[in-house]
Amino acid sequence: MIRISGTTRLYAVLGDPISQVQAPAMLNPVFAELGVDAVLVPVHVETAHLADVVTGLQRIGNLDGLLITVPHKIETCAFADVLSPAVHAAGSTNAMRRERDGRWTAENFDGVGFVLGMAAAGHQLAGRRVTLAGAGGAAGAIAAAVLDAGAARLHVCDPDEERLSALLDRLAARWPDRVAVGPTPELERADVAVNATPLGLRPDDPLPFDPALLPVGAVVADIVMKPRETPLLRAAAAAHRPVHHGAHMLSHQLDLYREFFRLAEPSPA
Repeated sequence: MIRISGTTRLYAVLGDPISQVQAPAMLNPVFAELGVDAVLVPVHVETAHLADVVTGLQRIGNLDGLLITVPHKIETCAFADVLSPAVHAAGSTNAMRRERDGRWTAENFDGVGFVLGMAAAGHQLAGRRVTLAGAGGAAGAIAAAVLDAGAARLHVCDPDEERLSALLDRLAARWPDRVAVGPTPELERADVAVNATPLGLRPDDPLPFDPALLPVGAVVADIVMKPRETPLLRAAAAAHRPVHHGAHMLSHQLDLYREFFRLAEPSPA
């Protein structure tokens, strides 16, 4: 049971929409398990108010960290003093920590969480051909992690040409000749196809791609966590393609959050 008092430390997860986030239900029990006097709360932030909200939260003396979800993962980097190598590669952040000197460090665990979740489900990425729908914050992190895990080829599609070009520049600088981009997904030869867009959060969203166009045996992964059975995953299952749910990406970030937020250490005074 969460007990909030005058000594409770605060964490917030920022997004728009916010009703789908699973982080409070997963991280607050970790606080309780570790005996950490802290609570993580959802904060609904429209894009137009992001700067006001983030800078305001950073001035709260007992706020120790932020988690960031769609659509703020790219823009929130501007409010960090230190960017990790993963943030530089992804161009986005999903976690920020207040340092003891007051500075803010940005990290991104989406990519490694996705790769760990795939591996735990028996889906290896080394040597595979991966198609990724989306070039936003989570997609950038997943793209970098997939390549770092040894994917033979990554194709990224997104209608936003500027965002797509920026992602290609970052990835190709480190992984030349293994990345391609385009406005539509390459499905016919893919071993793994990933939806890293928000499509699927709302019941009337179109599918990010048609899973029936994938080869038999190709894995269809969706990073949308609520609903668990997204329209894409239902369509993939109907087409007899193996599916991989979005919750795996978050559940495999919990230990990383514990370390990043120093939850086993005493809270700052």
